[in-house]
Amino acid sequence: MKYELDSLIFRCAEHRDLPVIVKLLSDDELGKNRESSSEIPEPCYEKAFQKIRADSNNSLMVVELYDHIIGTCHLTLLPSLTHRGSTRLHIEAVRIAEADREKGIGKWMFEQIFEFAKKHEASIIELTTDKQRTRARKFYEQLGFEATHEGMKKKFNRCFDTFPR
Repeated sequence: MKYELDSLIFRCAEHRDLPVIVKLLSDDELGKNRESSSEIPEPCYEKAFQKIRADSNNSLMVVELYDHIIGTCHLTLLPSLTHRGSTRLHIEAVRIAEADREKGIGKWMFEQIFEFAKKHEASIIELTTDKQRTRARKFYEQLGFEATHEGMKKKFNRCFDTFPR
């Protein structure tokens, strides 16, 4: 497939995009161990998709090329009192299809994300990346991101009815 960056489209995901998005999320070593690889997304993805669509501070985005979804990211606006009442844009679940990597599409997607941030008056853009994703970290650093904080996570039981011990 020929890559003409001016043919790319950055848009909000639609329900019909959900199977492709889930496939993109499972399209690497880390994702294949934590995401479903089924052609039909599990109900948990449907529930999450509906929650994202219902929240005006969340945008599940896709990159489309000639009617094919080749990238995705989840953008969340976080109004805050810190940094003089700033709004943060948090970027999560960034993926470009394996066959489409190293062609400038990720950089193009981030240019669209930066425009999204400006439009929504976000003064801080943040993201997390797994420490095992060394190529991703290098890419983010080339875009001007700095590792200024140490992130921490606590996972709960998938059913959300009990705390792990």
